[in-house]
Amino acid sequence: MRSYLSAFATSLRFDQRGATAVEYGIMVSLIAVVIIVAVTLLGGTLHDTFVQVQCSVGSGTFTPAAAGAAGTASCAP
Repeated sequence: MRSYLSAFATSLRFDQRGATAVEYGIMVSLIAVVIIVAVTLLGGTLHDTFVQVQCSVGSGTFTPAAAGAAGTASCAP
């Protein structure tokens, strides 16, 4: 019985499937962090761009955001 448990423990120690799953998990979490940071940094700029496009399509008057105040652009009809 003891030799069976010893052989089982040895096979678990050299099994690489769990390590691969952990590596993929770390990679996915790093990609998620990069996406969150990019959206946070570019969110205001993207908002201003979409407001400008909305004004262009709807023939409105676009008022750009003040310097350093991304995300505050407006559109008047």
